Amino acid sequence: STFGAATDAEGRFLLDRVPLGGHRFYVSMVGYEPVKRDTLLVHGGALTLTFRLAPSVYQLAGVTVEAEPNRRWRKHLKKFNRLFVGESDYARKTEILNPEVLDFESDRKGLHATASAPLVIENLALGYRIRYFLKEFHATGTRIKYDGEPLYEEMEPESPKQAATWEENRRRAFYGSFRHFLLAVLAGQTQEEGFLTFSRASLDEPTGSEPRFRLDPEKLLVPSTYPSLRTLDFHGFVEIVYTDEVESDAFIHWHYRGYQRPGNQRSFVELNRGPTLIDHTGTVLDPYGVTLFGYFAFERVADEVPKNYRPENAQARLPVKN
Repeated sequence: STFGAATDAEGRFLLDRVPLGGHRFYVSMVGYEPVKRDTLLVHGGALTLTFRLAPSVYQLAGVTVEAEPNRRWRKHLKKFNRLFVGESDYARKTEILNPEVLDFESDRKGLHATASAPLVIENLALGYRIRYFLKEFHATGTRIKYDGEPLYEEMEPESPKQAATWEENRRRAFYGSFRHFLLAVLAGQTQEEGFLTFSRASLDEPTGSEPRFRLDPEKLLVPSTYPSLRTLDFHGFVEIVYTDEVESDAFIHWHYRGYQRPGNQRSFVELNRGPTLIDHTGTVLDPYGVTLFGYFAFERVADEVPKNYRPENAQARLPVKN
């Protein structure tokens, strides 16, 4: 989200107007182990949180001075950028400014990455500077799994034209996204928002003739034990077609590896460990609660906007509750 703060000299901090719902409070300081706390805000008022950070102890190996960065590390960085930042048009204008904090391990199973400090990411397509607190990253086969907390800061546009471009790109990034879909389901407006939903038993032939059946999106959500949360629950796979936009050229290259006439954006969702909770911002509280396929999987960090972002013309339909 865009909610963040720095402490004063005594360690005090204040976060104001934080929306209700599920949040992960993340505290970090150079020289200390970061601390996170998952908290569910169900009503307004003041909440006092105290965090205690333990000093970090790094066992350093011997230092080898090289004329240029390690070739293996650079190869891993290139792959990490492609898998984490993405391969979309927006990803081409997005850069990790401090890649030196990344450390990689690779084996026959895939690529694993950790970061010794928050990643500083500059997205010149959407106009955000992001501090990404990466917890873990694993890429194995065709699956990518990562967890972390992005803190968004809006950049200052250099001109009214750039400001207009950023707002248009943010709007395009939001519409058709997984968050947009969940918000539409919560509001009971999937069809009005451009989504069609189908049920599939498997994804053996996702682009072929495998049977699919129309699915009432209202059946995807059931009440939970928390009044402010809903439970996402279904069997098999849900196919989601966004009819208001077609596939981008970058997606066609990524998905089909060749020429294909653009069609409507299609995505697929699978539950990983059974029913999972979502809050009113369209956030899946368990970072590994679902697996995304298709267009949702194609859109990565460079295509994401803060969870409290809504396009101006969507405010009435998909509000942010404070």
